[in-house]
Amino acid sequence: MTATAPGFTPLAEERASWSGIYFLTPIDAGLSAYDIAIPTPSGPAPAWRIDGSDSQSTRWAIHIHGLGSPRAGTLRGVRVTTELGYTSLVVSYRNDGEGPRRGTGRSTLGATEVDDVDAAIRYAINQGARQVVLFGWSMGAQVALQLAAGPRYRRLIAGLVLESPVLDWVATIKANCARAGLPAAAGLLALPWLISPLLARAVGLPGSIPLGDLNWISRAQELAVPTLICHGADDDSAPPAVSRRLAALRPDLVHLEVFDADHTMTWNSDQERWRSTVAAWLIAEVTN
Repeated sequence: MTATAPGFTPLAEERASWSGIYFLTPIDAGLSAYDIAIPTPSGPAPAWRIDGSDSQSTRWAIHIHGLGSPRAGTLRGVRVTTELGYTSLVVSYRNDGEGPRRGTGRSTLGATEVDDVDAAIRYAINQGARQVVLFGWSMGAQVALQLAAGPRYRRLIAGLVLESPVLDWVATIKANCARAGLPAAAGLLALPWLISPLLARAVGLPGSIPLGDLNWISRAQELAVPTLICHGADDDSAPPAVSRRLAALRPDLVHLEVFDADHTMTWNSDQERWRSTVAAWLIAEVTN
């Protein structure tokens, strides 16, 4: 089924691309949500709180969207956690277009956005959460992995579900150069502007971005919780080969499911398989 967003009337000669976003609001997904604001270091960040079928559940899921995507994109995964009784938070963060604006409004590729999602975890704890699963979509996976690897929530975070994860920014930058018709090596020219404090500030970043700290191939041994990765074989933005490598490095914790899909499109390519895969994994690895 296809449809267009309200107020959007494309012309025949215009170009468009598929975003994969299927539900614009919780109501569209058949979910009942509360609008809340989470106090973060950047300011109040809008979020949806969606209670699961078990209203007294101490199991929570926090859904983290990716770069350039609204939080509504994660609603595809919220329906699974709701059916399993989890309370869900669908969060925003600094400079994502919905959350608070900070500095020049530039993304730091998950390096500072993590602090705002950290605040969402603290909100969940204050509301009674005793077990948390993080759903990270694309760049949201970077945020989820950082939180799970740190010591603060070692006893709280029980699992990760990563959709089309960005696991290595250098590989992702190269892939997106190739996607744009540029030599993959052209991405190397961008790296100094990210990792040099002086150059980073010159392009409006608050400081350098520690790309080495955001490389989960080199940090594979730091993974500490069961992790499910759903990745599309045709993803030309976040290379699926990186997910395969991580799964090979940590077969004790990482389970990879490959779909015939593009970036963040695995749910769209096969809704029933995605739902049953995620639900079965949560029941086997987290709930029990």
